[in-house]
Amino acid sequence: MPAVANVPPPPVVVGGEVLAASHFAMLAGKRVALIANQTSLANGRHLADLLHGAPEVRLAAILAPEHGFRGTAEAGATVRHGKDANTGAPIYSLYGRSKKPSAAMLRGVDVVLFDIQDIGTRFYTYISTLGLAMQAAAAAGIPFIVLDRPNPLGGEYVSGFVLERSLRSFVGQYPLPIVHGLTVGEIARMIKGEAWLDGLEHLDLKVVAMEGWQRGMRWPETQRTWVPTSPNIPNFAAALLYPGIGIVGETEVNEGRGTGHPFAAFGAPWLDAPRLLQRLESSALVGVRLEATRYVPHSIEGVAKDPRFVGQTINGVRLNVTDGERLAPLELGMHVLVALAAEAKASGVRLIANLAMFNALAGSKRLHRLLTAGEDARSIIAAWQEEVAQFKALRAKYLLY
Repeated sequence: MPAVANVPPPPVVVGGEVLAASHFAMLAGKRVALIANQTSLANGRHLADLLHGAPEVRLAAILAPEHGFRGTAEAGATVRHGKDANTGAPIYSLYGRSKKPSAAMLRGVDVVLFDIQDIGTRFYTYISTLGLAMQAAAAAGIPFIVLDRPNPLGGEYVSGFVLERSLRSFVGQYPLPIVHGLTVGEIARMIKGEAWLDGLEHLDLKVVAMEGWQRGMRWPETQRTWVPTSPNIPNFAAALLYPGIGIVGETEVNEGRGTGHPFAAFGAPWLDAPRLLQRLESSALVGVRLEATRYVPHSIEGVAKDPRFVGQTINGVRLNVTDGERLAPLELGMHVLVALAAEAKASGVRLIANLAMFNALAGSKRLHRLLTAGEDARSIIAAWQEEVAQFKALRAKYLLY
């Protein structure tokens, strides 16, 4: 009997491609409001263009999240209304004066369609846009369809403090761990099923599931091309490192913004990088190689206009991902935070200037308390294990894959 060749798994087919393959049958005769950005591609074409060309579908409106419809706006920058040159459809901002679709935006709309690539971290704002748009659709009596996409970090890795209600904000709307292991379709199901937002009990919610995706897959296994999900997430490596180094970025260090490698380096002028590196190397971190580095963050229009320590020489550490399957990015971030806290104390530096934002990303005030008390990274990681286990039990009935 001949040996069976190691044939790679077939590419993952995203929800938008499944819908397109049906010739948009479920949208026939309907006026559609599309929540989308630059990641909303199906077989290499933008979903807005496909909908515009579908004979029985009318693209009535495009709703744009943070970073805008084409993904060119910097983090936190106001997104403005406009008009799509390709389709002629009006573009309404969901990241300006309001973050929820207004009744006027949805006037005359028959169905709302959501198709945005998320990166699996609670404080990435696209999932906040998802929930608020579901609320608006429910209030207007309009069905809501989520076109599902992979969680780049996979569906099995779940980690971090579950968001405490008192810390809810646009960078954390739901009681999810920092790394939730859900697809956007599964999150939508949980938002409705667990009544995380008001007024959703009668929402007509559908999810167009992917084909070929399995929970153990991280992005490279999907065989899909990475489309930058925002200006500072240009590749999968940035998305992978983001859960931990994104929180590190709320301390008095630069987290690689203003360089070609966001979230793959961190440092500060006050830092003793070799000593910090020595602290981290004793942690035996898996999946990443660390090296001391020096760099100068620059202002990059539309990406990082004013990065921390712009124009200054930074003493830092470079993060080289060696095994993207085994790397636990949030745990890495905790080891970095503990080492930075020790260095800040030794240097007389106040490590966290904006405690409110730090707590908002952490989702709990416990992280700051544990750091202040001098706890090590293993103790911090142990502190969230029970609530993660409870969350995984809660999410089980909402999983699609």
